[in-house]
Amino acid sequence: MSDLPGGPGALFAIGGAEDKLKKRTVLQEFVESAGGSKARIVVVPTASALGPDVVDVYHALFAALGAASVVGVRPENREDADDPAFLEPLDDATGIFMTGGNQLKLAGVVTGTAFGRAVTAAHARGATVGGTSAGASILAEHMIAFGRSGATPRQRMSQLSGGLGLVQGAIVDQHFAQRNRYGRLLSLVAQSPGLLGIGVDEDTAAVVRGTHLEVVGRGAVTIFDGSRIASNAHYAKRSEPILASGVVLHVLPATATFDLEARVLLSYGPQPPAEEIAELEAAEADLQKLAREIAAEGVSPKYYADRKRRAGRRTAQAERAAGRSSAAGESRPEATEPFTAGAHLDDPSDRTPPSE
Repeated sequence: MSDLPGGPGALFAIGGAEDKLKKRTVLQEFVESAGGSKARIVVVPTASALGPDVVDVYHALFAALGAASVVGVRPENREDADDPAFLEPLDDATGIFMTGGNQLKLAGVVTGTAFGRAVTAAHARGATVGGTSAGASILAEHMIAFGRSGATPRQRMSQLSGGLGLVQGAIVDQHFAQRNRYGRLLSLVAQSPGLLGIGVDEDTAAVVRGTHLEVVGRGAVTIFDGSRIASNAHYAKRSEPILASGVVLHVLPATATFDLEARVLLSYGPQPPAEEIAELEAAEADLQKLAREIAAEGVSPKYYADRKRRAGRRTAQAERAAGRSSAAGESRPEATEPFTAGAHLDDPSDRTPPSE
């Protein structure tokens, strides 16, 4: 316990699918926050449907990132969660990490039990508490138990359960952009405008220290502020669309910081290092090439054949002309258009290929 800083520890709400193979930025930040080489991390896989393997994975990851010790503690029901044997490893933990899985199961086992209270006490004395996917949602006071995807907010789109309350006045959703969860989070903000809606993308963490939220990782954190919302949520029926007008939207990439109490952007950092920009540009070029190839898939095979024949004729003519010029002691190279199927195509928007 002497290794812990004074005051409450950091909270890591990770949007799921965090990078476990390459840079592992989010997990590295978690280990550093938990004490780095002195970190004593407890992995709680209660939500997961996987067996011991899930603990083995995180044990290997956190150990490779420098943690001093990693243990797994898995209460499966509320009786386990009130058993002192399950609480003991939390006593000297500097980091507690809850895995993804079934959100309702995690809430049903942890909240309102001795285990949940021990997690809260560990955070209060300085331990870093975090989780991925379901483990992120339970950090909030109100937890999304389940719900439907979709961009349009609708009545009865999702359901809440109680969370640990470590993040006050907010609802945390995860896999946000990847699973199109805009509608369900916005519907909850429309129904409870006093709560901030926080949506976290995959391989991204909303790191909360006090009232400040900082974004770490590859994606973004989306925040819905419904303080001044106009909504029909109080009378919309069944699964009707919900009116949500006047919501303030914040989309925060890595390095951005946000004041959860004042509900304002505080700062955003500099550009990533040059090597990261180069990697992003290379990835974008690959995507553009792939997009061109995909776009060319619908072009008639006859179009390719015609272009290949025309290119072949031009090449043959150029070779004959070059031969004549050589015989005459002259050199007059002419432009050729070598053709490889699927490469160097005209912009499809500029030319409509012939139909078969």
